Order: sequence, then C-alpha cells, then structure tokens
Amino acid sequence: MNKLGTLRPIRDTEIELMHAWRNEPAVRANMYTQHVISLEEHLAWWERTRTKKDQHYFMYEIDGIAAGIAAFTDIDLSNENSAWAFYASPTAPRGTGSRMEFLMLDHAFDELKIKKLYCEVLAFNTQVVKLHQKFGFKIEGVFRNQYKVNEDFVDIIRLGIFADEWRQDRDAIQQKLIGQTRA
Repeated sequence: MNKLGTLRPIRDTEIELMHAWRNEPAVRANMYTQHVISLEEHLAWWERTRTKKDQHYFMYEIDGIAAGIAAFTDIDLSNENSAWAFYASPTAPRGTGSRMEFLMLDHAFDELKIKKLYCEVLAFNTQVVKLHQKFGFKIEGVFRNQYKVNEDFVDIIRLGIFADEWRQDRDAIQQKLIGQTRA
C-alpha cells in the first residue's frame, strides 16, 4: 500500500506538529473547534485522548513525510460503527485527503471489523462532502442550523458508508488513486 502512503501511530515528537497543523486557518475553518488552540489546551486534550479505547489517532505519511492526521472516534464495537475525521498538513501534496480516506476505510472495515463508518461535515465544506461521496458515503441526514460558526448557525451534513458498499467500489477507487499518484 506504499503507493498511497501509510497510517501509523502518532509519535510523541509529533504532538507539536499536529498542534500547528490543527491551528492552520484553513483547517480550523472546517472544524467544530474554530478558535486558536493553545499548546497547553492541545497537550491536555492529547493526554486525555491518547489512552481512550474508543479513539484511534494516526499520522498519515507519504514517502516518509508526515502529511496528515486521521482518527476514529466514538468507536462502538458492540454496534459495529465509528465516526472518523481527518485533516492534512498545509504542505501536503494534492490528493492527500483521498489517500487518507482510502486507508481509513480499509482500516475501519478490515482491522476494526466494523459494519458502518460515519462522519459529520459543516455544510459549507462542500468539497469534503463531495470527497466522501466519491468514496461511496451517502448523506444520511442534515442537522439544520446545528452549529454556530462566528455569529451564524450552519447545517451539519451526516454521511455514512457500510462495509459492503466500500468493498463493492474499493478496487476501482484504488486503481484510480494509484493512477493519480503516477501523474
């Protein structure tokens, strides 16, 4: 799977790098937490998060270079589902989000052995909604005026995909991504 990169545990030496990426304006603009996160706040969050059994965070790496963060949250093995999210480094190569998504879908269904993966996207982030749909996610609902961004309330789009839906299109998506990495 090296052509698409790898997911690996986040190293202690990368916690500040993750913090810097998370505070990038383009990343913050599309997240629930939109304020600039202090290093102390980030370190406290990571200390709470790193040992939770229902959360798995990964560094995405391509050609030996760290390029993004991807996570499973709210992992519910009894009901065989999990939420997931990701963000790329500001210097990540084009296509990083697609490659991370592919690897996370494989991990969700092959390693976690869940039946369903889902996510939430701020409605104005149409590029990410379309990205998820490209991978087979279906819009399951819209939470109208669910979240306040600055002074405006925005909708939240909930998307989901089942393991069998992923397996149906996986190989074609993989070939397309591998073709794009050669270009």
